[in-house]
Amino acid sequence: MSDWGPVFIAVVLFILLTPGLLIQIPGKSRFVEFGNFQTSGVSILVHSVIYFTLICIFLLAIGVHMYNLFNSNTEMADWGPVLIGVVLFILLQPGLLFSLPGNGKQVEFGSMKTNGKAIAIHTLIFFALYAILILAVHVHIYTG
Repeated sequence: MSDWGPVFIAVVLFILLTPGLLIQIPGKSRFVEFGNFQTSGVSILVHSVIYFTLICIFLLAIGVHMYNLFNSNTEMADWGPVLIGVVLFILLQPGLLFSLPGNGKQVEFGSMKTNGKAIAIHTLIFFALYAILILAVHVHIYTG
């Protein structure tokens, strides 16, 4: 039985917190900028901390689950979905390591710029990798 809750939460947070899509904290010229399709190392760090905080709240504190049939809830906290989500969130930010597609080329490396197509492609890559690791490989890190 697969729990799609962590996948859904992680993908939605990835989209909403991608720096430059809806909001960028800090922005290039102001503390907060909206829809500028820019990013920076500092804004990726800030957005990653926000991502970590929200995914911990949703997956560990609230315990969001979406099962296909019956609920088989465990009592232990599973940090696997949180840690995998945060690492993929950082690594797959368009413009940090790469942007697919880039603004002028098919692939750009370290440009710190993004665009709508790149955000969509990176979201699909995030979804695929996260779903594989959580649902197919069953990566779990339990704490008492």
